[in-house]
Amino acid sequence: MCSARQRLSLLVYTIVFFMSWRPTYRSSKFRNVYGKVANREHCFDGVPITKNVHDNHFCAVNSKFLAVVTESAGGGSFIVIPVSQSGRLDSHHPKVCGHQGNVLDIKWNPFFENIIASCSEDTSVRVWEIPEGGLRRNMTEAVLELYGHSRRVGLIEWHPTSSGILFSAGYDYKILIWNLEIGEPVKMIDCHTDVILSMSFNTDGSLLATSCKDKKLRVIEPRSGRVLQQASCKNHRVNRVVFLGNMKRLLTTGVSRWNTRQIALWDQEDLSMPIVEEDIDGLSGLLFPFYDADTHMLYLAGKGDGNIRYFEITTEKPYIQYLMEFRSPAPQKGLGVMPKHGLDVAACEVFRFYKLVTLKGLIEPISMIVPRRSDTYQEDIYPMTAGTEPALSASEWLSGIDRDPVLMSLKDGYHRPNQLVFKAPVKEKKSVVVNGIDLLENVPPRTENELLRMFFRQQDELRRLKEELTTKDVRIRQLELELNNLKNVSPNNV
Repeated sequence: MCSARQRLSLLVYTIVFFMSWRPTYRSSKFRNVYGKVANREHCFDGVPITKNVHDNHFCAVNSKFLAVVTESAGGGSFIVIPVSQSGRLDSHHPKVCGHQGNVLDIKWNPFFENIIASCSEDTSVRVWEIPEGGLRRNMTEAVLELYGHSRRVGLIEWHPTSSGILFSAGYDYKILIWNLEIGEPVKMIDCHTDVILSMSFNTDGSLLATSCKDKKLRVIEPRSGRVLQQASCKNHRVNRVVFLGNMKRLLTTGVSRWNTRQIALWDQEDLSMPIVEEDIDGLSGLLFPFYDADTHMLYLAGKGDGNIRYFEITTEKPYIQYLMEFRSPAPQKGLGVMPKHGLDVAACEVFRFYKLVTLKGLIEPISMIVPRRSDTYQEDIYPMTAGTEPALSASEWLSGIDRDPVLMSLKDGYHRPNQLVFKAPVKEKKSVVVNGIDLLENVPPRTENELLRMFFRQQDELRRLKEELTTKDVRIRQLELELNNLKNVSPNNV
């Protein structure tokens, strides 16, 4: 039994404790953001989503189209669906099916909404132009076929401000920079010693961050290929990296030494050690990071589970502030993200995922919404954002010019500008020389016909060499006979 004095002391201590206690979270307009799954009629059903285990999203979205990597016999393919045509997909829906190997990554051009790039196990990168309204028949002819990698190509990224620059990362440990105005690779980044796992640009595209299987995090000046900063992550494995807008920070997801999923925040100008590390959970699936520079919100989606956690990134401690978590029992294979100009501003939607559920062949739109009672435009959650107009051409960027994205307002809704015309160069090259190296010298044959042509060319070359050798053998025998005749002639007969 406690005495009256002890009870009074305990009460005073309790009051003092609660008066001094403060909540660990800071006030934020995004504190109550919640995830809302679209109604069934607004989902995409019956989609034959690929069963490939490559660690990519297999999905790309813009305000016009939804593209999904799918299963295909005799090569790689993906389907393109207008975002307005939700519901059950026709089993005979047309496909983009020009690759000879599995498609590993697809990305829409941020400035030409009908242009999409794909890369594949067949070592090629291809650029396609989707007709208005979507496909009416299978598409097999690409606008551009880009060859330069000697092994399969696992990642592609469009430059964020230039209209004709595409980056590709292959299993040959190289990153090629393609100038689509001429249809050729113009630069090669050759500083990695293993497979590149992810690529991310800063806001104006002057810097490139990469994570690699060699356990190194790099910040690279892409035009020169020079590594500006490098971190050896020996105590944990880094899987994905993303630039955090103009904050001069990087965020990585990976696995700690205790096999827990982990995120880390880095100063892009000093990668000697992370600013902060935070364990997430003990699950094994890859963590995909998505960053919204307009709201400073970070979304973490686990591959193989149905959870999406979201945080607010700040410049002050604790730097990474947990907000909330969206939960779903259906595991996600990958996620596409709608660009800002495709969101529903009237519903205060600040982010939208397209979640791939392989077992059901289902794609679910998931909207992240800020709860607001007012029907007026909410300027504080919709600042000026990167628009659909390029800031500079490919040649300007390659010459050393950097410009921030051309911004647009979402206040009056998104008005699609006059359709820009993508002009593909008509040029066939027998060699691709970058940094003095012929990239096509060791590229394997890409199609069965090409393999047969190579076989017959080699047979013809072998036949020619045999005939040349036979001719030389005959000539050698003639010379030997003439030499013997000369030796048998006596000096008296000379």
